Amino acid sequence: MPKKTTKKHGFDVVTIGGATRDVFVRSKKFQTIRDPAAPDGFDACFPLGAKIDVDDILFETGGGATNAAVTFSRLGLRTACIGRIGKDVGGRELVENLRGHGIDTAAFQLDPKLGTAYSIILLSGSGHRSILVHRGASARIDPAKLTLKALAPAWVYLTSVGGNLPLLKRIFSTTKTLSIHVAWNPGNAELALGFKRLLPFLTQTDILDLNREEAAELADTPPRHLDAILHLLGTVPRQALVVTDGQDGAYVHSRGVTWHAPALPGRRVNATGAGDAFGSGFVAAAIRTGNLEKALRVGMLNATGVVTHMGAKAGILKRFPTAADMRRVKVKPY
Repeated sequence: MPKKTTKKHGFDVVTIGGATRDVFVRSKKFQTIRDPAAPDGFDACFPLGAKIDVDDILFETGGGATNAAVTFSRLGLRTACIGRIGKDVGGRELVENLRGHGIDTAAFQLDPKLGTAYSIILLSGSGHRSILVHRGASARIDPAKLTLKALAPAWVYLTSVGGNLPLLKRIFSTTKTLSIHVAWNPGNAELALGFKRLLPFLTQTDILDLNREEAAELADTPPRHLDAILHLLGTVPRQALVVTDGQDGAYVHSRGVTWHAPALPGRRVNATGAGDAFGSGFVAAAIRTGNLEKALRVGMLNATGVVTHMGAKAGILKRFPTAADMRRVKVKPY
């Protein structure tokens, strides 16, 4: 794992993918009902036709690419972000927010017809959430306008691109030609393409970041069979496989060895952006230190900050963690 970038690189990392305007709505009136079939184990329940009191509301920027970019910038890496927005107020505010974090946005694309993506996150009092999504321009990044060569990054951090296969082909062709390292957190639309179609991209990926359910889908194996999932997917990426497991922590598998870090204690307020926070924190530390155990610790610290705050960016680490910070995360061989 390379520790540092060199002067030939324009940026340490470029993030590519989702860019949205988000509104977080939290209400204790949103009731939760246990449902083993639901993605989070719960269903939301509230009466239609009624007015429901809202306890908190927060307007934010979101999307995997922007969330990750803020982590990278705060942790000391030269960062650019590529996404697609509409010619509207939401898009302008999103770009201004990123620039305020020291992130280069020159490569953002403007869609002449579609509006900026928008998400409404409904949060229960316990932190469980459902998300209403209008994908808008965000899912339409134009491969022909991708400017990776000009940006000259050492790393690309790729998030969901709405299953845009031509874009994936362009990204991985360019990163291969220019010897750019790739960390990938594929979305549901990419996973739906299936393992066989994704394999040429997966084998060019240095760090593959999935949650347990996503890893199970990719491996075509029930989520309860974690050992089998790690065995099947562990040798696919070039450097490391990362599997997050919600309140049960996270795993990293590299060169036949697996480590586990339990989740840190703290009141869960919001799970939105936790995966982005873990993955980008992990990759940032891997870039800076070359040490996957430290990367696991930093990823967990970053994710903990996010789940204990409203919004996907409010709890992101403000600086690179100290050794004392890292000791809070107990990493053990699995």
